[in-house]
Amino acid sequence: MKSQDTPFEGGPMDGRVLPVLLGMTGHPPKTYRIPVPDPAGGPPTVLVYRRVPRGQSKRLGLNQGWKYVYDATGRGGDGGPMWPWSRKPAADPAPAPDAAPFRKPDDTQG
Repeated sequence: MKSQDTPFEGGPMDGRVLPVLLGMTGHPPKTYRIPVPDPAGGPPTVLVYRRVPRGQSKRLGLNQGWKYVYDATGRGGDGGPMWPWSRKPAADPAPAPDAAPFRKPDDTQG
C-alpha cells in the first residue's frame, strides 16, 4: 500500500508528521481518528483530525497536498455521502397562540 507523510496541526499531535495510508484515489482519508489509551484503564480517548488542503500553487491553483487539523468537537463528520433526500425536513414554525386566524382580503366579515 502507498502512504504519504502528512502533517498534523492543533491538539496533542501538533507539529508531528505521520505516514498515512492513501486510498484508491491517492488521497488520505477525510477524517483520521487516533485512539489514546487511558492511563487509569478506562475507555480510550479518541482524537479526531479533519483533512484540509495544505495550500494551492500560485499559477494554476492546484492542490499541493493535504494536512490534518484537530477537530475539537470530536465528531469529524458522519463519513457518509450527503444525499438530498436524506436531509431532515425543516420544522414548520407553530403560529403564535394569540395570532388571528388567516382571512382572505375580500372577506367582509368583521
